[in-house]
Amino acid sequence: MSLMSFGIYVGGYAILIVGVAMGAHLLNVPAQWIVVGVLCMIGAAIVVGVKATRHRDAPPASPSSPK
Repeated sequence: MSLMSFGIYVGGYAILIVGVAMGAHLLNVPAQWIVVGVLCMIGAAIVVGVKATRHRDAPPASPSSPK
């Protein structure tokens, strides 16, 4: 996976976060709780995006044993 995949995750989560925040505003949720929810969702989006797109480290090469 590449930086492009991470960008797609970020874009999707941005749309989701904006939609949830707008819905909360329409439901008359106090602004400070909307901000708290948005910050939590941004943190979760970063964790999920990095976890899904990071490259795994190659396993260490085992040393050849002398015979």
